[in-house]
Amino acid sequence: MYVSQAQGAGKTAHVRDQRPPVPQRCHGPRAMAETEATLLRQFPLFLPQNRSKTVYEGFISAQGRDFHLRLLLPKDLQLRNARLLCSWQLKTALNGYHHIVQQRMQQSPDLVSFMMELKMVLEAALKNKKEPYVLPSPPKFYSSLIGEIRTLGWDKLVYVDPCFSTIKLKADVSGREHLITVKLKAKSSLISIYTQFLTALESLKTFWDVMDEIDEKTWVLEPEKPTRSATARRIVLGNNVSINIEVDPRHPTMLPECCFLGADHVVKPLGIRLSRNIHLWDPENSLLQNLKDVLEIDFPARAILEKSDFSMDCGICYAYQLDGAIPDQVCDNSQCGQSFHYICLYEVKIKISARLDSVGNTHVKSKIKPV
Repeated sequence: MYVSQAQGAGKTAHVRDQRPPVPQRCHGPRAMAETEATLLRQFPLFLPQNRSKTVYEGFISAQGRDFHLRLLLPKDLQLRNARLLCSWQLKTALNGYHHIVQQRMQQSPDLVSFMMELKMVLEAALKNKKEPYVLPSPPKFYSSLIGEIRTLGWDKLVYVDPCFSTIKLKADVSGREHLITVKLKAKSSLISIYTQFLTALESLKTFWDVMDEIDEKTWVLEPEKPTRSATARRIVLGNNVSINIEVDPRHPTMLPECCFLGADHVVKPLGIRLSRNIHLWDPENSLLQNLKDVLEIDFPARAILEKSDFSMDCGICYAYQLDGAIPDQVCDNSQCGQSFHYICLYEVKIKISARLDSVGNTHVKSKIKPV
């Protein structure tokens, strides 16, 4: 195994694992197809870079962080002869665990198993990293800080660490509670920081009013639980048709970026209306009201749609949520319009390809339109 550290134009150091090879399992076309589907589901950011599946590159996630890596497999796809190339962040995180990674690579029966093992090792390595020691600040700093907290009000204080170097404060603006985490320095002015915080919140008040109205009066598909920082919404317009909008927080009542999702025969009329009525957009009105006027529609409420035969479930797995993903592919046939998960279509396609390979036919047609 090779573990490399990327340092721009610097040199790359390699360490080869000289352990004896461990026998690997044989894989038929169907088993390989299932392995590829599982790998995509578990590690969606780690993808093959060539048709022979000997080069994989992407990211592995652990503890809320993404780490870049590249895996080079030999032609026989045996992991014991593979090379793992790591970014310097990943190599630093795995410092002291390289021998364990080498061992897991030798023992893992397939790529999915190795990636799962690597993720567990990385999780353990990150959890065991010790926080650096911070020198205490002078006494005057603490007395000044307590005075500023007293001026702001103790009710604004949410958290303070034992060293008084990290403080969390809260603010309530229009019934919305916001938190700010402050990493303090010796010359920091907590009152000045909090004042800037309030100014920033006030500048975003209209944006949050706009987004709250959308969340309350429409059926939002994504995000399912939007945060205050979320600027996009995917809103249901009807059966298997929706609109994705990206709102500018600085100009929340202006025309947002719009993308219609659905079959062509449904979304084309909506696009025509948007182009025809764009002159009706009035920044003095709310964003939702403008969308209604321009698109000439009433956004259906979730309660009404749920009582009808409306369905957004995948036509393959018959579920809406699948590993956090929702159906984002749609059949363009006007008599169908069914939605599908990308991963479900991918699994079906590679299984069909595997079966056709066994009879010497590799041509697979797809009539599903990505949206």
